[in-house]
Amino acid sequence: MHASADLPGWRRAAELTGRRIECGALDQLIGTVRAGGSQSLLLHGEAGVGKTALLEYVAVQARGCRVVRAAGVQSEMELAYAGLLQLCAPLLDHLDHLPTPQRSALRAAFGMSEGPPADRLLVGLAVLGLLSEAAEKQPLMCLVDDQQWLDRASAQILAFVARRLGAESIGLIFAARAESGDLIGVPELTVEGLREADARALLDAVLTGPIDARVRDQIVIESRGNPLALLELPQELSPEELAGGFGLPGLAPLSSAVENTYLRRIDALPERTRLLLVIAAADPSGDCALVWRAAGLLEITTDAAVPAADTGLVEFGTRVRFRHPLARSAAYRSASAQHRHEAHRALAEATDRHRYPDRRAWHRAKAAAGPDEGAATELEHSAGRARARGGLSAAAAFLKEAATLTLDPTRRASRALDAAEATTQAGSFDTARDLLAMAEAGPLSARQLAQADTMRAQLAFNTSRGGEASTLLLKAAKQLESIDAGQSRATYLDALLAAIFAGRMAGAGGHVTEAARAAVTAPPPLHPPRPLDLLLDGTAAGIHARYAAGVPTLRRALVAFGTGMPVEEELHWMYLANITAIRLWDDERWESLSTRYVQLARQTGALSELPLALTSRASTLLFAGDLTTAASLTDELQEVKDATGSGLASYSAMGLAALRGNEATASAAINATLEDVTRRGEGIGITFAEWANAVLNNGHGNYDKAMAAGLRANAYDKDLAALSWSLPELTEAAARCGATETAVDALEQLAEMATATGTEWAMGVTARSQALLRQGDAAEQLYRKAITHLAHTRMRVDLARTHLLYGEWLRRERRRSDAREQLRTAHGMLEGMGLEAFAERAARELRAAGGSAQPRAVATRHEELTAQEAHIARLARDGLSNPEIATRLFISSRTVQYHLRKVFAKLDITSRSQLDRVLPSQPAGM
Repeated sequence: MHASADLPGWRRAAELTGRRIECGALDQLIGTVRAGGSQSLLLHGEAGVGKTALLEYVAVQARGCRVVRAAGVQSEMELAYAGLLQLCAPLLDHLDHLPTPQRSALRAAFGMSEGPPADRLLVGLAVLGLLSEAAEKQPLMCLVDDQQWLDRASAQILAFVARRLGAESIGLIFAARAESGDLIGVPELTVEGLREADARALLDAVLTGPIDARVRDQIVIESRGNPLALLELPQELSPEELAGGFGLPGLAPLSSAVENTYLRRIDALPERTRLLLVIAAADPSGDCALVWRAAGLLEITTDAAVPAADTGLVEFGTRVRFRHPLARSAAYRSASAQHRHEAHRALAEATDRHRYPDRRAWHRAKAAAGPDEGAATELEHSAGRARARGGLSAAAAFLKEAATLTLDPTRRASRALDAAEATTQAGSFDTARDLLAMAEAGPLSARQLAQADTMRAQLAFNTSRGGEASTLLLKAAKQLESIDAGQSRATYLDALLAAIFAGRMAGAGGHVTEAARAAVTAPPPLHPPRPLDLLLDGTAAGIHARYAAGVPTLRRALVAFGTGMPVEEELHWMYLANITAIRLWDDERWESLSTRYVQLARQTGALSELPLALTSRASTLLFAGDLTTAASLTDELQEVKDATGSGLASYSAMGLAALRGNEATASAAINATLEDVTRRGEGIGITFAEWANAVLNNGHGNYDKAMAAGLRANAYDKDLAALSWSLPELTEAAARCGATETAVDALEQLAEMATATGTEWAMGVTARSQALLRQGDAAEQLYRKAITHLAHTRMRVDLARTHLLYGEWLRRERRRSDAREQLRTAHGMLEGMGLEAFAERAARELRAAGGSAQPRAVATRHEELTAQEAHIARLARDGLSNPEIATRLFISSRTVQYHLRKVFAKLDITSRSQLDRVLPSQPAGM
């Protein structure tokens, strides 16, 4: 060797040469954590640029902090939660302090207990809580190296935690070779090559003899300031080459150049030593005892380690430690296929089948030179265990490998189908399509063919709400008719829901009328009709025949819904039950079902359902006029979407902005929603967005724009019930524009639903709409009828708008005193609810009628709170504990406490019991 000895401390100091800016940023982060704050950071840069050295710098400088570590290992990427367990293992003594659902989820994820599959978001909350509990005693520094090689579950959960840190005294630093999609939103620090002067200084420090100026310049140029290259490349040159300028390394990609230096050193080693390095490289655990057991099975003795250690490539101590991940990669890639198979076979035999069955199965699979039924069976068992831990990506990888190792065509197709299902659930849609193609190339039973079609439909629905999803589901439902009548009916109902979502953007054969026509031919249930059966029959009849045909059956469905249903089934169909209540104009059922939906999603930890549940509940509250609580739930919805990666359009935020009447905010939300739903083929979203557009413009009195929006909303009229919100807006706008024919057409559709349902809400809105087109006593009687009906509902926004329209009509009739009475009522209600544009419209009319609107109340202290502070304060006021608030908002209890201290200071109070006195007293509404 022609460089100084590889002493770890010396090497670390050398690699930090010229890192003043990076070290300064890390010192600032350490200071933040010591002071009680939290911060996450992603260090990214090419291999060898010094990221690991910077992590070591933090470990040394973070005096007074507890340091825990994890590192991604390429060969361990298929083992769910492997990286997370590395980080959390030293902290598991705090596990008992977590809420029971979180504790159970984390224990299941780590294989510490039996139980249902761990919900990914519950595991994330558990990890956040675990780190927070550990940081209570001592500031905590978490260092994660080679983030790009973490298993998928660990990467997602640690990214979730990084974005949720608040006031816990936690630092979470990742090192990765490139920016990570998982870590979007996490602060970044790009680690680049050293400046030329620093690169020369590092090169001079590592050399022990003279060097020719041309060689120095070439090494500095080719290394591009990469510290690893500066440390490794000179070792390939003899003293003569260094001093005389001969044998300069050729230009190559930097990682390849560095890896090639390792390859050349490995090629020079004895064969048994090279095989030992393959074993060490193939084992991700770094367990030295395991490596030596495997080596013993291949009759490799400890003497074989000496040449490898002499090169500095690997260290065999309490753990096996390679000099750099590129050295591990070179050791594995340089081996022949035979050597790799031998290494994995030995590792499989040496791995304890009871303690580490999944690692054993993976090694056995990698040892197979061709199809191997035994290895495939073990992988299937591993996939089952991965599912139980919530590791869907790992289960998918195990099943995919199992299919690859299967020779029998029938079993291969079956395993590929199972792998496709797991891969779909894991969100790897392109891989799932490839696996479906593999499955469909083999013999599949009729049930399996239907299963494949259902999966293709799920893929279509997940990637774009419209498109071919409903068509594929209809095909699958038809195939299932003679195989499983119950499953066929459930699939028909899924197809109907997909068609409703797709609306005007459905593909050929998948429009809602076509789905309903097919669904009415579904096989009859083999048992007394369940709520699911009633939902199918009623929805199909209401679309295929006429609206009224489905009403009685759908009413029976909602009455029976939830009774005797398994929780999982109730959750699956709860969204459809909610929209059915809307389609029936049943405000009481909508209230109870939306409340139940949120409760159920929270109690069961079904966080994938929570975005839809919160959207439904917030929408209920918008129509009820409780915009404050709707806004709180909309904020929570955004937190959930950020945490879960949900692609659900922001319907409640859009509706909230439209009702508030803020033109800039509402227009931006409407345009963003239109762009989003159009791209995803979610046609129902176009109807909702244009409804919001019509509401916004009716509030401002821009009736021509409101009518245009209403016409666009109602352009797709194949599903009358989907127009229940937009038809009243179109009727009002058209009547104000003098477009009587348009208003009458819309009114006829409204009247059809009101006659069929007879609900107070439908009758009230229809009577109000009829009044817009009548004169004299007939109009007045209809306005009064509308007010009477709506007064018996929860729909205060519709009631207030009816008072407004009645007052406007009275003013035009020159009944100024009567007009002032109605307009004062309307203004008070609308302003109190926060419908600012409608309230200003009422105020203008009131002034024109000779009255005056009450001035708006002076802002109170609670308006000084930030959105998050106000949300936390309301939840605390409503009786939730800090852990319950933390769970709901995906933050730690310490962050909740931090925000409450700020709330108390701003509101000049000292305890939670005083919140009820200083905050608006609207109910939480779940």
